[in-house]
Amino acid sequence: MQIYCTRPGCVKPHNQFPELSDPATLKSSDQRFCVTCGMPLFLQDRYVTSKLLGEGGFGAAYLAIDRYTPKQRPCVVKQFKPAFALNPQQLAMAQSLFFREAEVLDTLGNEHPQIPDLFASFDLDVVNRATGGHDRFFYLVQEYIDGWTLEQELHDQGTFGEGEIVKLLAAMLPILAFIHKHNAIHRDIKPSNIMRNREGLLYLLDFGAMRDITKGSQNTSTGIYSQGYAPPEQVAGQGVTYSSDLYALAVTCVVLLTGKEPQKLFNSAQNSWNWRGDAQVSNGLADILDRMLKAQPSSRFTNTKEVAEAMMGLSPQMSAGGKRMPPVAASLTMPPPPVPVSPPTAPPDAANAPTPDAQGATRDACPDRQNAQNTEFSVYAGRDDRQCCLCRV
Repeated sequence: MQIYCTRPGCVKPHNQFPELSDPATLKSSDQRFCVTCGMPLFLQDRYVTSKLLGEGGFGAAYLAIDRYTPKQRPCVVKQFKPAFALNPQQLAMAQSLFFREAEVLDTLGNEHPQIPDLFASFDLDVVNRATGGHDRFFYLVQEYIDGWTLEQELHDQGTFGEGEIVKLLAAMLPILAFIHKHNAIHRDIKPSNIMRNREGLLYLLDFGAMRDITKGSQNTSTGIYSQGYAPPEQVAGQGVTYSSDLYALAVTCVVLLTGKEPQKLFNSAQNSWNWRGDAQVSNGLADILDRMLKAQPSSRFTNTKEVAEAMMGLSPQMSAGGKRMPPVAASLTMPPPPVPVSPPTAPPDAANAPTPDAQGATRDACPDRQNAQNTEFSVYAGRDDRQCCLCRV
């Protein structure tokens, strides 16, 4: 079994323990230590990291297992690890915000199925062999989502079609509505922070409020937002609102539609977005995205409900779109969309159902019978007149 050392700067983080490949041996084993730097490898004596998933400005994420669960449940271990030097005041604030993220996930993740669950948060005090002193490390452990980000999906499968963007909005707006209801603002929506699991369900990731810690610092100001996705008020260090998340979601949509980075779609001289010529999209959807992209928050939609209501006016054919295949296993067949969180209403009376169209799209033959995202919009907009996006049943 390979165990990955989480000490920052460890020159040989890969540790091999063949005997621990046996689950029973791994569960009963005493603590193991990195052969290079002496870092404990069983974090909090139970979480065993196997590889580095990624690194950012304030931390690193590792794939791990919980050796004390019956099936040694996979999970993600996030470590607070600033990529640049912080003064003592910034460091203290960063540590506080890191664990505030744990509190947010502990509430939101446990209440919403499309936000990862939090399993644990803790800190470790470890002896440093090189200095003889002690190092303190901070960790979060959260649910592992077996899937891929929309950034990966764009890279492997190309740009999204209009129907796929409509479905993306239909999936993300209820998640944002839930977050905003809890008086929280995500502040970092982008393709790499939206993940699709192998059943097709979308998750919103990374609630790292720690990005506020360098606010006001000239040297590290880019650490508080993702360049190109953040609205002007966030870049300027001003107050953010619910519409700030809507702005970032719209940037995400136009990037997925065009395949271009935000900087190539935004005209800084005119302070405007010029993306329509790079995407095949109807005026109806383009108008909605452009309003979400307004520079002034007062000119945007105020909240997710307003966007959802505007989406209700789009042609139902827009929700039709080809299912995207897993980038790492394109031979697999993508399952149909999952049943929405909100309970569906009873189906319309059969006597009022429309007759089949030229393609024979009856209730039984409809190619997109679940209409999960359509149902989400109907529930969220407070409407009862749910109909199939394709056959109108």
